[in-house]
Amino acid sequence: MFETVLIAGLGLMGGSMAGAVKRHTDCRVLGWNRTRETAERAKADGIIDAVAAEALYGEADLIIIGLYPQATVDWLLDAMPRLKKGCVIVDMVGVKTFMVDRLEQAAIDHGVHFVGGHPMAGREFSGLDYAMPTLFDGASMIFVPNRSSDEGVLQALEAFFLSLGFGQTVRCTAEQHDRMIAFTSQLAHVVSSAYIKSPEADQHNGYSAGSYRDLTRVAKLNETMWSELFLCNAEPLAREIDEIIAHLDEYRRVIRAGDREALTALLRDGRERKERLG
Repeated sequence: MFETVLIAGLGLMGGSMAGAVKRHTDCRVLGWNRTRETAERAKADGIIDAVAAEALYGEADLIIIGLYPQATVDWLLDAMPRLKKGCVIVDMVGVKTFMVDRLEQAAIDHGVHFVGGHPMAGREFSGLDYAMPTLFDGASMIFVPNRSSDEGVLQALEAFFLSLGFGQTVRCTAEQHDRMIAFTSQLAHVVSSAYIKSPEADQHNGYSAGSYRDLTRVAKLNETMWSELFLCNAEPLAREIDEIIAHLDEYRRVIRAGDREALTALLRDGRERKERLG
């Protein structure tokens, strides 16, 4: 179904996606980037086959876009009039209600199929230099159907992304996605960023091991991107922050009270929940 794939945004995610498409398929891969120099470098490195000037937009059967939320919306609204009728668009933005609200009707109006997407993979680095064609191996790919996408398109996308090395695909609503991502991804970044701000962090060398590394890894984030993602999903994320504050307060109260029995119960509950959930 997809012969020509256009990747818009050749940073970590877009560059990795272009590499995966080149590695696993015979598709022609076009690449667009805000700075043309990056796209030219991707071509020189064999990550893409050609730099996608506007004249080539109409040749794409599938567009996968890896820009920030508002930049994704702006790029697509500008490009849609020049796209092939029936073209399929998948974004890789980590929030979905924001995207569907702004792109669903436009896709219908222009005769293209928009499907919200979110590959559950990443690194604590950004940019083409850190892109890897194996980044998505075994990962989950989330799809958010809407009125501009039909069952045939979704089945074709699921087969295509599984062929790229993804371990599974998941379908959900935009609202379901944003609630879950607030918990599984965004909250972890907030907690990591807050945790590293302890004054004791300056003296951690020689006192830290795996738990410190695990909890601080994603504090090394792209603050420009993550601040936009957080604010695009503000209410679900704020609810999760409220939830973890409430649980931390439980631990603080029993520790200050010296109540070992209550503390043991809290720790046991956490351990049992982790063992049950995996």
